[in-house]
Amino acid sequence: MTCKALAPLLLVSSALAAPVASQSTLPLPATAAGSDRALSAETRSRALVAAMTTEEKLAIVHGYFPPLAKPAQPIAMVSSAGHVPGVPRLGIPILRESDASLGVANQIEQRKGDTATALPASIATAATFNPALAYAGGAMIGAEARAKTFNVLLAGGVNLTRDPWNGRNFEYLGEDPLLSGVMAGEHIRGVQSNHIVSTIKHFALNAQETGRTVLDARIDKAALRESDLLAFEIANEIGQPGSVMCAYNKVNGDYACENDWLLNTVLKQDWGYKGWVMSDWGAVHSTDKAALGGLDQESGQELDDAIHFGKPFEEAVKAGRIPMARLDDMVERILYGMIATGLMDDPVPATARQIDYAASAEVAQRAAEEGIVLLKNEGDLLPLAKTARRIVLIGGHADVGVLSGGGSSQVRSVGGVPVEIALTKGAAASFARMTWHASSPLKAIQALVPQAEVTYVDGSDARAAAQAAKSADLAIVFGWQWQTEAQDPETMRLPGNQDAVIDAVASANRKTIVVLETGGPVEMPWLAKVPTLLEAWYPGQRGGEAIANVLFGDVAPSGRLPITFPASAAQAPRAQPAGLAELHAADARREAGDTSNYGMTGGVAPFAVDYPEGAEVGYRWYAKTGRKPLFPFGHGLTYTRFVYANLNVQDGAALTVSFDVTNTGARVGAAVPQLYVEAKGSAGIAAWRLAGFDKLSLSPGETRRVSMTVDPRVIARFDEARRKWQLDGGAYALAVGRFAGDAALRGSAMLRPQTIKP
Repeated sequence: MTCKALAPLLLVSSALAAPVASQSTLPLPATAAGSDRALSAETRSRALVAAMTTEEKLAIVHGYFPPLAKPAQPIAMVSSAGHVPGVPRLGIPILRESDASLGVANQIEQRKGDTATALPASIATAATFNPALAYAGGAMIGAEARAKTFNVLLAGGVNLTRDPWNGRNFEYLGEDPLLSGVMAGEHIRGVQSNHIVSTIKHFALNAQETGRTVLDARIDKAALRESDLLAFEIANEIGQPGSVMCAYNKVNGDYACENDWLLNTVLKQDWGYKGWVMSDWGAVHSTDKAALGGLDQESGQELDDAIHFGKPFEEAVKAGRIPMARLDDMVERILYGMIATGLMDDPVPATARQIDYAASAEVAQRAAEEGIVLLKNEGDLLPLAKTARRIVLIGGHADVGVLSGGGSSQVRSVGGVPVEIALTKGAAASFARMTWHASSPLKAIQALVPQAEVTYVDGSDARAAAQAAKSADLAIVFGWQWQTEAQDPETMRLPGNQDAVIDAVASANRKTIVVLETGGPVEMPWLAKVPTLLEAWYPGQRGGEAIANVLFGDVAPSGRLPITFPASAAQAPRAQPAGLAELHAADARREAGDTSNYGMTGGVAPFAVDYPEGAEVGYRWYAKTGRKPLFPFGHGLTYTRFVYANLNVQDGAALTVSFDVTNTGARVGAAVPQLYVEAKGSAGIAAWRLAGFDKLSLSPGETRRVSMTVDPRVIARFDEARRKWQLDGGAYALAVGRFAGDAALRGSAMLRPQTIKP
């Protein structure tokens, strides 16, 4: 297939257009250095800055949001997330930005007819525990973006899951900093293998969507270093993203996009980050404070309450409030990111190129298959025999497709949209729709078992669903909960009558399988009645085929939970989003006729969210509080059995653990051994932490040796006063298991103390 033509370029005008200096005024040596590929990206970017006029520098520290851009002179833009003009005389290209967490986004089809490959939700990719798949997904998205002429992808979401109900959990990679950091880093590395820029986002602590533009996330700094920031640090080291996107929210009193501690102290000084910090769209609140606080580029300027890095910035530079050296640093960082990723030396094509969508779809399907988690399989009901005669599928629009998450990550997928429901209210209504990808589980199952009678009922009536189940050999119920950016669900229950339908079907047919399409955990009051349960997440544009293959054993399930599933919302650190009262008050004002334009805040009053759990996120929270979850982090069943043996520990200056893994079952399968080490953090609390993981496919009877070397930061504590990691000397208990809290093998290590750079 060929890439469908992009929608016509937006013809808008450019307030950013700068006068072009005559060639005779160029500092020739600097210009030559800027294009010399033998020099370092740092040297080249510095040389280009020296060759630029002040007007040219000012022009690239803020960018358009094309759908709302109304400049004074015409300029051509693709209708997408962002556009930053280049400097042609110096070979500095235009930046064309697209949302792209799960594929090249086209949320509400602003580019008519432009489709792309839709990966499964990022949380499904995390569930694969397979960094190679994260890289492959990033590389696929980057290749499609490049073919569509985009060169900056707003990808790389790595915010930790602190609460199971967060509306954007599906876009992230779970609750553990090691797993999230590794998977995000590989995804970013894959994107940038196409010589385009990937961001990493949202820096930092954007842990809920309710009131995200007004809330103040409050947490101990050392605890933040040991959790959310550690995930960012690991991902940054692996992926080396060209840009970091700062978040909407405040962190400890200051907005993330003007937070000196986050952007200057942590990111640029302690981590030595050389790329540029771009804002989230509508996340800039000041000029001087933001620039001096570490923000390098205002993105989507039309969504801010003012274009802070436009005329006000120019005036601040002239007045000396923002030094020229700071402007130079901002521009140098932008150029560094462009040069280091290869964007400048290998420009994207001027027009759209052909895309091998069939090859891309294979990447999406493999990620979906490896990300499906078999949570329960009583009586080994799965894998299903292909001799089944009567199968009924119930609910979830399983006759036509699979659900996707909403918001800026929404991909207009190849194959079409069989179900699309517009929102009538809520913060996401302007840019999100409830959407199903055209990958029918019904058709996929019919293709696998053509001799069987496979039917579908919509599940709107519990009695009718139960009757259909009673007449079938087995029933497969598709439960779903839609989640989206900008909104948090106020309950963890499946919407509508789904709980009643599942209960009725399970009562009518003991061979009932539930397949969940959700962005995270849900409450399951019917679980005791259901023998078999799969979590398919939002499985992307090949999700129907992936689900069918796992159900019938053509693919062995190998996913593991990257997030704890609590038994109820009450078990979580916060049972509901903070700020609901403020949100409801704003909604009530609108319903009473308030037509005020509150911008990005939606009229929600500011509020604080405290994170007293600190670094003890996810499974560490449940262990600390003695709460037994419904399904633990790392859990996932397969169709065979594995035995771990022959533990060996090498300790002292570093910790390396090795052991044997044997497939003792009768089928090929993938083991996901997990190494946990008990260590104390800055709060003085001993907790078991994921310190290593691997994934390996084994044939029946096959044994393979696995070795894991532990990053000392994962088991260290952060000393905020000294701005150093401190690994205390002494004995450390360790365990190799199948999930958090499991211990198939136990051991201990004696480690020497060491101090590690921040």
